[in-house]
Amino acid sequence: MVPILSIFRCTFSIMFIGDYRIEIIPDTEFRLDGGAMFGVVPRVLWARVCSPDELNRIRLNMNCLFVETPHEKILIETGIGEKWSEKETQIYGIFREKPFAETLLEITDCNPEDITIVVNTHLHFDHAGGNTVLSEPQEVATGPVASGTLALQSQPQFPNARYFVSKSEFEHAENSIERDRASYLPENWRPMQESGHLELKPDNYEVVDGLRMEQIRGHSKNMQTFRLDRGGETLYGFADLIPTRHHLSLPWIMGYDLYPTETLEFKKRILPQAVKENWICLFYHDFEMPLCRITEIGGKLEARTYVEN
Repeated sequence: MVPILSIFRCTFSIMFIGDYRIEIIPDTEFRLDGGAMFGVVPRVLWARVCSPDELNRIRLNMNCLFVETPHEKILIETGIGEKWSEKETQIYGIFREKPFAETLLEITDCNPEDITIVVNTHLHFDHAGGNTVLSEPQEVATGPVASGTLALQSQPQFPNARYFVSKSEFEHAENSIERDRASYLPENWRPMQESGHLELKPDNYEVVDGLRMEQIRGHSKNMQTFRLDRGGETLYGFADLIPTRHHLSLPWIMGYDLYPTETLEFKKRILPQAVKENWICLFYHDFEMPLCRITEIGGKLEARTYVEN
């Protein structure tokens, strides 16, 4: 019988929720402007917990989730990808030590060909960038490259996977507005559309038994969060609504959010439930502690390691 939550120590941890194996696949360090990441919060406050570099950027990561069921090998999010020009790499402070496929193999013993389902909560480049890779090894130009050109040069990184994204998110990505157009790069979804790997889903749906996607408006109109219920435990992924543990405080909301007041209402609703039910929470962009449980101490929400002492 598989225990509800098992932690095995070796070179990395293997986590089971019920009979599902769970792994965090960190993509790579990158950096975004601290002011944009914390919105109306003054730098004098957020800099105490996230020290900025000389360009006012803070360190972030993309913590993708691997879920292995008896019948599927699922990847939720694929990181920022490897199709960036030298100029873009400098702008976003991308510090890649190894390809995503290598990290995936080291942690899960799976190659990209073994993944059967890829789920994107939304199609922003830092969540869907690893959906595709360049068709042939080559240097990406140092200057801006037309998205249409890269779409033609790209192919699915997970050739045997079904790619899931909500129909409403796909339609918005194809017809994005000036406010968020820079976040949508067609090379991250059109190759799957053309190859027949892309499956458009409802706003709320079940990926496999116990793993559900729910559309929550706040960061964007159509972004989804995920919730995995198995063996008496809950694992919840906030995606970009609460990107790091430092965003637990209610007014600490990203300047990138299109609907910040709705993000606030979501936090008011979901965080007390996460505390009460002792959820394991995934902070997608947290550089140091992607998996946490949340406690309330003296009226303040705090993240603590998910491993029970």
